[in-house]
Amino acid sequence: MWLAPEEVLLANALWVTERANPFFLLQRRRGHGKGGGLTGLLVGTLDVVLDSSARVAPYRILHQTLDSQIYWTVACGSSRKEITKHWEWLENNLLQTLAIFDNAEDITTFVKGKIHGIIAEENKNQQPQGEEDPGKFKEAELKMRKQFGMPEVEKLVNYYSCSYWKGRVPRQGWLYLTVNHLCFYSFLLGKEVTLIVQWVDVTQLEKNATLLFPECIKVSTRDSELYFSMFLNIGETFKLMEQLANIAMRQLLDNKGFVEDMLLPKPCKPLKNISALKRDLDARAKNEWYCATFRLPKDERLDGHTDCTLWTPFNKIHILGQMFVSNNYICFASKAEEACHLIIPLREVTIVEKADSSSVLPSPLSISTKSKMTFLFANLKDRDFLVQRISDFLQKTSSKKSRSNGGARKKSFGDQACEETPELSPSSPLELSPASPFDNQLANFCTDKVPTASQGLLKLFGTNPENISASHWAKEKMKEESWNIHFFEYGRGMCMYRTAKTRELVLKGIPENLRGELWLLFSGAWNEMVTHPGYYADLVEQSVGKYSLATEEIERDLHRSMPEHPAFQNELGIAALRRVLTAYAFRNPTIGYCQAMNIVTSVLLLYCNEEEAFWLLVALCERMLPDYYNTRVVGALVDQGIFEELTRDCLPQLSEKMQDLGVISSISLSWFLTLFLSVMPFESAVVIVDCFFYEGIKVILQVSLAILDANMEKLLNCCDEGEAMTVLGRYLDNVVNRHSVSPPIPHLHALLTSGDEPPVEIDIFELIKTTYEKFSHLKADDIEQMRFKQRLKVIHSLEDTAKRSVVRAVSGDIGFSMQELEDLYVVFKAKHLMSCYWGNRMAASHRDQSLPYLEQYRINVEQFRELFASLTPWSCGLHTPVLAERMFRLLDENRDALINFKEFATGMSGTYHGDLTEKLKLLYKLHLPPALSPEEAESALEATNYFTDDNTTEVSPFVSELDLFLQCDSQEAAMQEDRASGEKNSKEQEEKGTSLQDYRYHLRMWAKEKDSKKETIKDLPKMSQEQFIELCKTLYNMFSEDPVEQELYHAIATVASLLLRIGEVGKKFSHQPSKKADDCKANSSQDAASEEESPTSEQSQNSTVERYPQANAEDKASGDVQPEKHQQENQIFVDGGGEGPGSPIQMLSDDETKDDMSMSSYSMVSTGSLQCEDIADDTVLVGCEASSSVARYGSTIDTDWSISFEQILASMLTETALVNYFEKKVDITQKIKEQKKVERQYSSSSDHELSSVSG
Repeated sequence: MWLAPEEVLLANALWVTERANPFFLLQRRRGHGKGGGLTGLLVGTLDVVLDSSARVAPYRILHQTLDSQIYWTVACGSSRKEITKHWEWLENNLLQTLAIFDNAEDITTFVKGKIHGIIAEENKNQQPQGEEDPGKFKEAELKMRKQFGMPEVEKLVNYYSCSYWKGRVPRQGWLYLTVNHLCFYSFLLGKEVTLIVQWVDVTQLEKNATLLFPECIKVSTRDSELYFSMFLNIGETFKLMEQLANIAMRQLLDNKGFVEDMLLPKPCKPLKNISALKRDLDARAKNEWYCATFRLPKDERLDGHTDCTLWTPFNKIHILGQMFVSNNYICFASKAEEACHLIIPLREVTIVEKADSSSVLPSPLSISTKSKMTFLFANLKDRDFLVQRISDFLQKTSSKKSRSNGGARKKSFGDQACEETPELSPSSPLELSPASPFDNQLANFCTDKVPTASQGLLKLFGTNPENISASHWAKEKMKEESWNIHFFEYGRGMCMYRTAKTRELVLKGIPENLRGELWLLFSGAWNEMVTHPGYYADLVEQSVGKYSLATEEIERDLHRSMPEHPAFQNELGIAALRRVLTAYAFRNPTIGYCQAMNIVTSVLLLYCNEEEAFWLLVALCERMLPDYYNTRVVGALVDQGIFEELTRDCLPQLSEKMQDLGVISSISLSWFLTLFLSVMPFESAVVIVDCFFYEGIKVILQVSLAILDANMEKLLNCCDEGEAMTVLGRYLDNVVNRHSVSPPIPHLHALLTSGDEPPVEIDIFELIKTTYEKFSHLKADDIEQMRFKQRLKVIHSLEDTAKRSVVRAVSGDIGFSMQELEDLYVVFKAKHLMSCYWGNRMAASHRDQSLPYLEQYRINVEQFRELFASLTPWSCGLHTPVLAERMFRLLDENRDALINFKEFATGMSGTYHGDLTEKLKLLYKLHLPPALSPEEAESALEATNYFTDDNTTEVSPFVSELDLFLQCDSQEAAMQEDRASGEKNSKEQEEKGTSLQDYRYHLRMWAKEKDSKKETIKDLPKMSQEQFIELCKTLYNMFSEDPVEQELYHAIATVASLLLRIGEVGKKFSHQPSKKADDCKANSSQDAASEEESPTSEQSQNSTVERYPQANAEDKASGDVQPEKHQQENQIFVDGGGEGPGSPIQMLSDDETKDDMSMSSYSMVSTGSLQCEDIADDTVLVGCEASSSVARYGSTIDTDWSISFEQILASMLTETALVNYFEKKVDITQKIKEQKKVERQYSSSSDHELSSVSG
């Protein structure tokens, strides 16, 4: 590449001059290329340790003038080819011009100007817009690509100097972190270390310090453990490694999450030595923390943050913290944890103004909202810029608001405070009167129109207050009063100050009437509902009447959702639940519906209207419990792993016992997925849900630990899992809420009581208090860190399960062992993933997590071609890609240009396992449509047309047989397929009748399809001459470089000559008039009578010695004809195969030719006796053909010629060399190991290797 000219004082230090002229020098770095000695080793070590650019660019061109001692670098190159190109350009374009100048300074100025001009032109053409990577970083990326052989699409994120511990010896070098790989390179005194690890292979990342290793990072894969240390900033490196490994895990879990988000904000100025990708990843991490902390929608984008203070009117102080500004929100978080959190939606903001600065309150900013609240921020560093950004976002928000004002919108919670509170006062509880809207709602529910549930079902199905004691109502009244006071002091609605006081009130229980409102606020669901008016109603309309697997499962579970509650014992509650679950399945088909969603949603509907319940479900599934409700419940398994880890840390004496009993995996899923709603009395579990919406998953983990701690003694005495589950079940069933005003609902676990002792009741509020006293050390950030660690384990465990499932599903029909199949699966999956991040991502887009494991990873023809070339035992040199494409077309039965692992393993097994017949049958199919491409099958198409057009009057059975087997016309085949499918569909409709789910019918059809797949060699169509020549060409290429290639060439020449003549005989016989056919039949019957003692097809192999002399004599009798015939056969084979004069057939000696022809004559006779249906017919035919002198073979393709598989098989069996070749066993294990190495090893930087690769 051309370089901006820089001064070089010592031109020959560590460099060797290879070319020179009066104005330029071409130099090579010492130690690069051949030789170098000790100096070269030292130079190479220095280059790596000091991160010199000479490691990646070992060639350079210097500009010099005669009188000056100063040199200027003008170009560098990674290979001799690249630098020579630059050198030749300089010689051709500049030398003559420079000779004109008289002054050395003018020459240097001209050269520098010319080089700068070239660089500017290149940058204009190649530099993408917005490219901000600094020069030093681009140089490092070039080194990474060269040293590890990475393609252009593999982007470097960052690189670090560190040591890799190989045994007990540290190797100083450079760690390169790319989007998909961790790479390390070291070169110390001739010892080179190259490491490449894919992020998807990383099973564990740890930052630790041991006696052996100082503060280091441990990277674990299934096969090895790698240690890196001596980082300048180990925290930053480890954090980046976690991010990249997490992205890789998301790729395995969900392709949508793997697509890079291009909406992340970019800083105005590029940071020094930091790539655009590193910057984007940092922005992504901050953005995820921001959305999680303030429960904002996932599409919210953080614009920036700044330190400031916030005036809090409730305690009259300025709290130090940070202000965060995004496109729709202004948020504040105090430095002291839980001192104060604040969320101000820009849609609520009315005024933003700069107040007067003072020494007490520097740079203040006042923000007023519609709910008459004013927030005062101060100590802002760049207040003017901040106000401008907020104003820009406010303008965009107002324009959005004006566009979405079409429908009437519900008032904000701030406005509801004065209107709803009196109505919902517990002193006058809502009673069902004759004028109640219940009947109207029920009527509307059943009409499938827009949703009509305008309030929580609990308000419609509440109990008579006479059944509730006065003390309970008094406590409920006190709770409400406490919250009203809190609202008065801290505000109400989204803009409420959230402090430790708020959490205290939540832990004491939220009043029934405020529960729905506060759930929406604390979860952030209110924000999404307000910004998407009418979204739920539209979803309900769209999903009405739509049927899918999700809707079937929903229907099945509707009546299992809190069946003990009166709200779900009638159509009103059931219809509301159906609509919410169906709407969510329609919104998010990747999740659809998962068991446990029905239980959670039914509780949400008790306290919220339908739309609110829907948005709470969205917040739950997509933000608060990520990946919980999918087909593999990955999120729940991840948190189960965290629970096990916390049990080890907090309850070490119980941890081992729980592992032995296997209880944790049983309890955690039911506890976490339903938030204790399915295992605890409803009125108690709903208090835990209150805390969950405020605190998140850490409350569930804390309560789970507290339950284990409370039952520790009993659990330690348990003998098995069943006993432990009974202990925990009885405990949970007796967790009571003595303050509840909800109707007591019978709990399903009541049957677990045993013995005469009355169960001990546990107050839910005491349990929660204990939880916070004992396990309050849990922090949300720590849980996220643990989630990452567990996610690696869980996803790798699921991938291993998927691998075993696929291998078990495939192993029954395939000859490979289980271990070989597992190794093949690893290679196959790696090739699919390679396409995801290096290809055009088409393969990645085809991966659907809802599909069976077998269908999730698929590869296209390019990837198959690479795998086939490295794994096949049928290596055909330059012909291998052609054979691979044919194999791909043969395996791709559904014609979607992708094949799954079973199809891949079936194809590879056909080349490795089975007897000679099976392998030849596969090879035969590879030279017939559909394996042959349309271009290759063109003459086969002509052959079909010829037979169908010209031979309509023929009645010979051979003609009809050819017509049957040579139907290669794709249009005719398609028409037949359409007719067949039409008939099948009509029969299907008749058999199915009106039933949509006639499974018996499908089972019968499946059984028929399975039976119809059994194929015999009789079913194989005949092969045309062009196809046969392609087969010969493949065999010729296959035998090259084999240890016995000469014997194989001799054998295939023999077989090819024989088969060409057999095909000619069949053609002549099929075109004889019927009279001649009859005569021939008579002659054949006579010959058959004279050869009654001729061996049958089963005995023909044993008759070789007996019949060989006769065939040889026959050969001598017709010796004058044989050379001409043989020469013409060779001509056909060579023309068809395209191998030229180097063909092994042409190189045969006269003796070999003679021997070859004698064997061919025998083969013709034995072929007829072996496989043809009418032995006598073929015997006469062969005899006539052998003695005929008018056989002619031209160099053009004969469209009437054909040959059957039986004839090819019989001819092959006569050649021992061919039989041995196809019968020999080949081990695929070594090839798989080599393929894995290829994926890890890349081209070195030496000249020799580069030239060999390019050559």
